Amino acid sequence: MNVAALRRTPLYEQHEELGAKLVPFAGWEMPVLYEGIKEEHSAVRTHAGMFDVSHMGEVEVEGPGALAFLQLVLSNDVSRIGVGGAQYSCLCNESGGVIDDLFAYRLGTDRFLIVTNASNHETDLQWLGRWSRDHDVAVRDAADRYAMLAVQGPHARAIVAETLKIELPERFHVLAQHVGRRPALICGTGYTGEDGVEILLDPEVAIPIFKELRLAGVVPCGLGARDTLRLEVCYPLHGHELTPERSPIEADLGWCCKEATGFLGSPAISRARAEGTAERLVAFEIEGAGIPRDGNPVLGDEGVHVGVVTSGTFAPSLEKGAGMAYVRSDLAEPGTEVEIDVRGKHRPARIASKPLYPLTTDKITTNKTRS
Repeated sequence: MNVAALRRTPLYEQHEELGAKLVPFAGWEMPVLYEGIKEEHSAVRTHAGMFDVSHMGEVEVEGPGALAFLQLVLSNDVSRIGVGGAQYSCLCNESGGVIDDLFAYRLGTDRFLIVTNASNHETDLQWLGRWSRDHDVAVRDAADRYAMLAVQGPHARAIVAETLKIELPERFHVLAQHVGRRPALICGTGYTGEDGVEILLDPEVAIPIFKELRLAGVVPCGLGARDTLRLEVCYPLHGHELTPERSPIEADLGWCCKEATGFLGSPAISRARAEGTAERLVAFEIEGAGIPRDGNPVLGDEGVHVGVVTSGTFAPSLEKGAGMAYVRSDLAEPGTEVEIDVRGKHRPARIASKPLYPLTTDKITTNKTRS
């Protein structure tokens, strides 16, 4: 992709000033690291780190028909979200494949904010627009109205509350506040397995708020650490673990699918739940040397191909190669021995229980903030 065509977040100048390594990601020029992935990963696990996730998309859904509409398009039971609540869902097609995974925040009785993955924002908008026509609801692209900071780690909430002088919501809730004297939304969600918040704020105050938090000791982190952190706690990434060809049941996301609501794709998902699937998403750890990467074949007895790695890395907290893969369902139980073909070398590995690293928050994934 031509670098000149890449979009830049409101924090781009800060990334340049801090010497971040910038890379193309989902049509954006984003920081992959500052000091180093391992150092940034450790900062989030032990203290507090912050990520510029302003590339994520936002969609406003508002009107008397908002709840009925979202029950149709989202896999979870949206009626269970109270005002000020947050909920993770899949956006599925008619065949039960995952178009995107996202968070819905209920800002009022008939008003919701949906946060999408950056790479799927336009696709999601078109899909939502298509199915909104028969409902009394307005679907509006709100991506340009927000910058977004994810502040994560065991000390993240305390630092944010003290530095910005604001009240924070409970986990899986959202609270309207003023940040930098501008309206903002503080969300008790994240994508690292650690506690923290995601702050949707006015783009014009993004840089001063970023600077304030940095001066308070929050470590700037790039997409590299974001990926290793989410992998250790087995949070899926759309385009890797989730695709329009894979169902939530295959991806171990059946817990966020409530077929009784009749959402799009629910009949296919019900069948997959009842009958099982040929493959399942598993976590694995390399036993010994070797760092797995996306696309590496997973091998069973006598070198038979039994699956493929969807995400792989060196996991800093585990100090070993690890990742996620789709494998034959009969091989998906923790403890099963397999091999990962890492550039022609067969590395012994073992299917592991999820998460690979202990969660300090409730089981959930975020968009993404997901990707």
